[in-house]
This record gives sequence, structure tokens and C-alpha cells, in this order.
Amino acid sequence: MTETPRRMGLNAVAASVRHLPNALTIARIALVIPAGWLLWVEAIPEALIIIAIAGVSDFVDGELARRFNWRTSFGAIADPAADKLLVLVVIVVLALQGHVPAWLPAVVVGRDLVIVIGALVYRLVLGTYEVEPTRLSKANTALLVFVLLVVIIGLMGEEYPVAAMVAAPIDPFGFVLVGISSVVSGCHYVLLWGRRARVELRARDKEKSA
Repeated sequence: MTETPRRMGLNAVAASVRHLPNALTIARIALVIPAGWLLWVEAIPEALIIIAIAGVSDFVDGELARRFNWRTSFGAIADPAADKLLVLVVIVVLALQGHVPAWLPAVVVGRDLVIVIGALVYRLVLGTYEVEPTRLSKANTALLVFVLLVVIIGLMGEEYPVAAMVAAPIDPFGFVLVGISSVVSGCHYVLLWGRRARVELRARDKEKSA
């Protein structure tokens, strides 16, 4: 039975709506450059607005993907990549301006490189890899984002003395805590996926010998 124009139209709309989380992810990636530029020129309120929009879009596309099962392989890679890119730009700009220690972006980027390289090796050896952030990784990301936001809020100027008071305890304790958390969560990834790889390889060896 041929589909009516009305049904065909509804199917086309449904197919388009399924890609809404991906569209939000792409829009979030597009916000990275203006967010970084606004931070660089010290337009702090405007930068916070852009970062807030990115945060809301991250929440919305995640909820849509989970609630309506609009998950895609593109979204599984692009969504965390968009978050990482925004955080990377923010932390590098703040480090160049001297608002965060230079070692902090090195530790954060180093952790991510270890995870990415480990994932590539896992995929090359075993052929499959599920993107599965651990609770420790999520906690590390949340702590990093919180510290960066507090630092940015503290840069709003003398007309916002409360913001400066809130940001003061972050240096150096917040930075050190983020650094430790990044190292620990990175090591946890290595141990976790190393153990999974050993289990998988042993299972394959048993299948071959059976």
C-alpha cells in the first residue's frame, strides 16, 4: 500500500526531528569560538551567557537522545567532543591570561590524550569500543567545569565583590583538586579498560582452543 502525502510528510518530519540532538551538538561546537574570544577580550558577562547557552543545549540534547532513543553514532562521539572542546578553549584562554596555573591545562589535556590513545589501541586490538564514561570521569568533569566557572565569575570586576570572594578559595586548592582528580580518573580508565581487554582476550583464546 502506497503512503499518502500526509503520512510521507509526517515521516519526513519525524526523521528530521530525530536529528535535533545532533543539530544542538553542532550548534554547541559553533559556540566555542565566540566563547573563547569573549573570554580573551575579557567580556566576562557575555562569555558567561554563551557558556550558559552551551550548557543548556548539552542538557537538552542529552535528554532528547535518552528519552526518545534518538541516539546516533555521530552523537556518541560529537557530544562529548563538543564539551571537551569548549572546556579546552576556556582553560587554555584562562591559562594564557594567568588566571589558572599553566600546569592545569597540561594535566587536563594529558588525561584526555591518554584516554583517546587507550580507546584507539583497544579498538585496534579488539575491534570494538563502547563510549562509556565512568562515574569518576563524570565527577572529574563536573569539578573542572565548576572550578572554571567560579574563576570566570571571579573576573567580573570590582563591581561584583561577592564574585571575587567566591572565587578566592579556588586558588590554589581548587586547581590542585582538579589536577589530582584528573590524574586519578585517567589512571582509573587505564586500569578499567586494561582489565576488560584482558578478559576479552582470554575469552577469545578459549573460543579458539575449544
